[in-house]
Amino acid sequence: MIGRRLMVKLLLILAMAGSGSVSSASLADAEEAIVKIENFTFNPAELVIKPGTTVTWQNADDIPHSVVDAAGKFKSKPLDTQDKFTMTFADAGEISYYCGFHAHMQGKIVVKP
Repeated sequence: MIGRRLMVKLLLILAMAGSGSVSSASLADAEEAIVKIENFTFNPAELVIKPGTTVTWQNADDIPHSVVDAAGKFKSKPLDTQDKFTMTFADAGEISYYCGFHAHMQGKIVVKP
């Protein structure tokens, strides 16, 4: 059985093949994005993605951080060094978030079709 991610990649390749614009960068942009937590910041602070993209936050600091949706829809567990938290965003819109331990650390996900 084909995994969900592989199926999405295959569908994207087929859809893009007709336009002649298949590239690994466009496939990655459509599916996955990484936000590094480093030096008490979210990097990038604002991330623009397409619906269906999976975002992974990875803590590169030596102290715990968390990812908390300002609207209260999701909250990560405390993330120790190199821990990750992943969410998939299906709907268009803006999601503001912050670190539950350090409220000055703020970020935004913008989901655009």
